Amino acid sequence: MTETNRTTAAAVAILGYVLIIGFIDNYVLVIANEIGLWQFHLMRSGMVAALLVVAAPLLGLRVVPRDGRAVLARSAVHGAAMLCYFGSLGFLPVPQVAAGLFTAPIFVLLIARFVYGERIGPVRIAAVGIGFAGILLLLGPEALRLGPAALVPVLAGALYALGNVATRAWCPDEGAVTLTAGFFAALGVFGALGLAVVAVLGLEPPEGPLRFLLRGPAIPSAEVLFWIFVQAAGSLVGVGLMCGAISWPIRRGSRSLNMWCCRPPPCGAF
Repeated sequence: MTETNRTTAAAVAILGYVLIIGFIDNYVLVIANEIGLWQFHLMRSGMVAALLVVAAPLLGLRVVPRDGRAVLARSAVHGAAMLCYFGSLGFLPVPQVAAGLFTAPIFVLLIARFVYGERIGPVRIAAVGIGFAGILLLLGPEALRLGPAALVPVLAGALYALGNVATRAWCPDEGAVTLTAGFFAALGVFGALGLAVVAVLGLEPPEGPLRFLLRGPAIPSAEVLFWIFVQAAGSLVGVGLMCGAISWPIRRGSRSLNMWCCRPPPCGAF
């Protein structure tokens, strides 16, 4: 595949990812009406696992990682980012949460420059600057009224950036399916641990935004089950496209970080 074809394929993959995730994440609030954050992640990861069990042998997909420790570390970082993101939806407006996550390109440049010693050219700086201007445009007057809680989605952006960098720096030989499976496996483990902690502590979820974070297991309705499945199927395809776009080298044999590491999800992804 030529350099131009790889760049075009990555751009198309990112566009598909943005369209899918931008749609399905709007229904997290519907899901949050009946179940909590931890049950959501556990149930969605279970559905993703079932889909992969069916699809992998039929399509000849490789799920087993070549470097288990690298995939585990990358999955843990990306999973933690999504916990911060989805948790923020329980007490912050969606635009604020999305804007916080959209700081990821800034952190990508900082990590690439100060951790990996890469040269940051004017094009990448300008691209990130335009993206940050888009964040301010998205927030509007809310940009002047951000409180300490807004740091949570910013933390999600920092962790998401580290996970994107890790895709190229830690897992250069892993396929998109392997990385996607590892990501959802990490979220499933986080979901199970969260439910266990809530059960042990015997917390009574309060009414209001924190209910989504502190709620224990519940029986969802058919409507919520449907949207969890839509989330599982959509996220599986969308995250797979994102992982593929990040992991495809622009030049054959190149393992340097590239501009696709700077693409955050529209409303969180995953």
